[in-house]
Amino acid sequence: MIRKLIGKVLRRPGKKILHAKHYGIRRDHIHSAALKVCDRLQDAGFEAYVVGGAVRDLLLGKSPKDFDVATSATPEQVRHVFHRSRIIGKRFRIVHVPFYDKHGEEVIEVTTFRGSSDAPTDDTGRIIRDNVYGTLEEDALRRDFTINALYYDPTSEEILDFHHGIEDIEAKRLTMIGDPDLRYREDPVRMLRAIRLAAKLGLGIAPATQKPIASLAKLLGNIPSARLFDEMMKLLLSGRAWDCLMSLRAEGLHRELFPVLDIVLARPQAKNFLKLALENTDQRLAEDKPVSAGFLFAALLWHEVEADWLARQATGQNPIPALVDAMNGIENTVEKRLAIPNRYGAAMKEIWLLQPRFEQRSGNRPFRLVEQQRFRAAYDFLVLRAECGLVDKELAQWWHEFQYGDEQSRSALIARATPKQAATDPAKRKRRRKPSAQKSAASGE
Repeated sequence: MIRKLIGKVLRRPGKKILHAKHYGIRRDHIHSAALKVCDRLQDAGFEAYVVGGAVRDLLLGKSPKDFDVATSATPEQVRHVFHRSRIIGKRFRIVHVPFYDKHGEEVIEVTTFRGSSDAPTDDTGRIIRDNVYGTLEEDALRRDFTINALYYDPTSEEILDFHHGIEDIEAKRLTMIGDPDLRYREDPVRMLRAIRLAAKLGLGIAPATQKPIASLAKLLGNIPSARLFDEMMKLLLSGRAWDCLMSLRAEGLHRELFPVLDIVLARPQAKNFLKLALENTDQRLAEDKPVSAGFLFAALLWHEVEADWLARQATGQNPIPALVDAMNGIENTVEKRLAIPNRYGAAMKEIWLLQPRFEQRSGNRPFRLVEQQRFRAAYDFLVLRAECGLVDKELAQWWHEFQYGDEQSRSALIARATPKQAATDPAKRKRRRKPSAQKSAASGE
């Protein structure tokens, strides 16, 4: 009892000013655009700090992808300092400040310090609007996790820590600021964020922070589907996608976000396929290679599509119409929780639609297929299926040789595949017609 009381006293919030250089963070580690935003806002008389994930990642020895700025300036005041900036958002307004270089546009997200005043909520406790501004101390209190409530001042090269964030980073611990039950109710997406940050950064979730998640998972049903899609993308692109999915399932969060996960994991081949697809994605991210969101969702949903597709064919429906109907069915189901943008949904469906065409290896069909815009993504999808035993590995190897072969080797491949395909492809079998009555009479039958 006394030990717990001492722990609570020692963990009381209070501002600590720490020398950033002591933790290996220097001004030149900060993106030049973020430095310009801080410098110009401070020159205009406002407080301005690099905040959140960038400071956290630098302390963990990682390279931040985003540099956000928190300031005492209101969105309108930020807009006045940066004339090309734009104010976005309704629930909480933020400012996007664009910078341009040879690599294209770089956007720095600038938020005004949030206040501690009570914001309007719905019946479940979710904050509806949050445009109440306040002090730096109040802003730190409104942050979600202690490791995200760290502020770096590039002018003084100091880190401001209000809630033992550095202590939690050193302990590899993810801790919610305030009462976790209340904070999750304010914004249920914080539960998804806890899962992602813990998996991505290799942190353990503090027991008090983890405890309410399973019982509050249904609150995700109140979150707009477009926002859930954004969070799903962050999970899938975290570099630890499989671990994130397993943690989601362990806490019951997948039922509101990705309900078909239980069905997929119940099938060994489907589970292996999905795991391999996500591990390949993690590897591409680690190698700084591009990743297709359409491919990711094609992999996530394929086995539900395939099961329905095979069932429809078993009733006598032709393969292509059966596949289209199966695709539309799963799309309608998923759309209720994840608003997949059209550009990703179109790529996903093209990858699916090309799968039956890999079986067609006669005549000019292979040449036409390799010219398709989504051929490479569809081929990679086929390779994954082959590696998991969902299709014959010989088929994937054939297409590997065909796409990289010269004219002579391609002709040989087609000649080699055509007899085999004719024996298995109903479209290539010669139909035996019953002899007509006149021919039967002439032959004496």
